[in-house]
Amino acid sequence: MGIFAKWRGSSGDLRSRAELTERVRVALPPLFEAVGEALAAGHPAVEACWVVRRTQAELGSSLGECLEGLRATTQLVARRDPLFEETHALSLAWSESILGYLHGLSCADPLTGLSTHAHIRERIGELYRDAIADRVSHSHALVVTDAGGPTDPVSVARRLTLVGQAARSVFSGTETIGQIGASRVVVVTPRSDSLPNRVSLLRRMVTEQADRVWIEGLPDTDASAVHLLDELARG
Repeated sequence: MGIFAKWRGSSGDLRSRAELTERVRVALPPLFEAVGEALAAGHPAVEACWVVRRTQAELGSSLGECLEGLRATTQLVARRDPLFEETHALSLAWSESILGYLHGLSCADPLTGLSTHAHIRERIGELYRDAIADRVSHSHALVVTDAGGPTDPVSVARRLTLVGQAARSVFSGTETIGQIGASRVVVVTPRSDSLPNRVSLLRRMVTEQADRVWIEGLPDTDASAVHLLDELARG
């Protein structure tokens, strides 16, 4: 019910109109109540499919099980097979959840080869743990590239891959280069007199793929650095 309540809170118009009989509600597949109520209200269940399918994936359900649950729900409530939009939302949400899980297990994104957000955070944490004489805020910085443009997964992966390749050619030492958020590439690099020139070179190399390239200073504490990365990821 917590999942269902979360979804209902973002769709107040459905909350007052959706009505299921207790017999139908009990017969619904697990976690499909939000889908059933959307259908009972006479709406396509796209939004509910998105939320419920992400939850199913996180619980370990296969895509086949999710599709079977959707079909059983639409037949029970609406006497029809799922619409294309509903099946598409279910499949996309499930696959994104699974990819997110796999990315969390790996140090690198399988599509772009860039380090994951989690790996970047771990690398920065190491810098703070190893800092003795100089604070990390004095010794290291982040170079952030915002790869704007179309948001379809293929276009985003292509832009991030190209930006990552350019970043590796400019920062070819021990720097950590990874992705945060939907479309940003971050380089964790030591500060040096040559850093501004390197950033200028990277900016020229990614003109067609990126909206902006800049240097982001690191804060004095590890906890603040984690918050900074999260803010950049949401940016």
